[in-house]
Amino acid sequence: MGADLYHRLSLAKRVNGAGLLTRLGGSLMEAETLEAMREAAGAFVDIAELQTRAGALIARHTGTEAAIVTGGAAAALTLATAAAIARADVALMERLPDTDGMANEVIIHRAHRTGYDHAIRAAGARLVEIGLNDRGVGAGVRDLEAWEIEAAIGPKTAAIAYTASQDLRPSLGRVVAVADRFKVPVIVDAAAQLPPKENLRRFIEEGAALVAFSGGKAIRGPQGTGILCGREDLVASALIQMLDLDILPETWVPPEGLLARHFPDRFPHHGLGRGFKVDKESIVGLVVALERFVACDLAAEIAARRKLLENIMRATAGLEHGRTHAIRDIDGRYPSLDIGIDAASLGLDAYAVSRALQRHDPPVHLSERRAWQGVLVIDSAGLREGDDEIIAAALRRVLGTKAKIRSGAKEKI
Repeated sequence: MGADLYHRLSLAKRVNGAGLLTRLGGSLMEAETLEAMREAAGAFVDIAELQTRAGALIARHTGTEAAIVTGGAAAALTLATAAAIARADVALMERLPDTDGMANEVIIHRAHRTGYDHAIRAAGARLVEIGLNDRGVGAGVRDLEAWEIEAAIGPKTAAIAYTASQDLRPSLGRVVAVADRFKVPVIVDAAAQLPPKENLRRFIEEGAALVAFSGGKAIRGPQGTGILCGREDLVASALIQMLDLDILPETWVPPEGLLARHFPDRFPHHGLGRGFKVDKESIVGLVVALERFVACDLAAEIAARRKLLENIMRATAGLEHGRTHAIRDIDGRYPSLDIGIDAASLGLDAYAVSRALQRHDPPVHLSERRAWQGVLVIDSAGLREGDDEIIAAALRRVLGTKAKIRSGAKEKI
């Protein structure tokens, strides 16, 4: 369709101050990633072999026994759960997501429940909630305790699910300490826990059996990709349940490595994860993007994004119905800037302001994670040069300035 394809589709290009979100297209890929994908598109390869070789490279960067490229982090969670339930049993793989009579329970702390755990349930797992959310609601100070995990583990336990976050408790190490005694794998959802780079290895080093990362956020790989890494036997089970297996057992030779060690002579028909297939271009693109992420000067990138936020602060110092707070710096992560909305004087709450910003030309998206507190957040992860000027103009237009300004074409809403 040509270089101006979004225009031809009547789509507006949006300014992303909301973060690296799937609904806004994730992140933007680097030129070297796009070039690698174009090169990959020019040849036929064996996908099982490509996954094996790419997985070995990813495993080196994550410090794990094995890894695969998945169709996003949610797919990684479904595959991880399917692997924990079926392990290497081909007959069980054939039955999923029907898990009647299987060890199909996944234990999860109530405070770790999210809308994304639908991906765990999709494999046929039944979530078993434990613990109280005292800290989350401010009703107390206690976290999930070891005896609560122990009491929930039984013959039907397949795994323990853990949502990685800077604020969630208990620590992963405390959960793993109990799980290891009962030989129960811990699956960590770390989809958005990059940067810092150290998190690529952190959760495995703390004892997780499987970890899911997004490939299309901070790694800046293809948006529809993810990483599942961890214990070799479980990663092998996840991979065999994702591949196209319309092949004759008499003629298929599993590629040397992961599958040859765990499925040398028998494998299921199309598995639960068949719909999560990953194309050769995306597998290659993710590997190249991951290597770029590992090698990049992240400190310099964070500093550049902080400067964009400083520019916005200066340009919006005189807002009539809002004010900027101090830039929020979190060690090793992209900084953010809070915009407090004076709903009483403006007559609009933070939700209405966010809608107005999205009607700006071009549309501006800010994070709404604190809108319930009357605050919109400028997440710098998706900002590009020039976005600071557009966001500042949009904020001045919607929130007004004490010194009146003339509204130009860029400031229409």
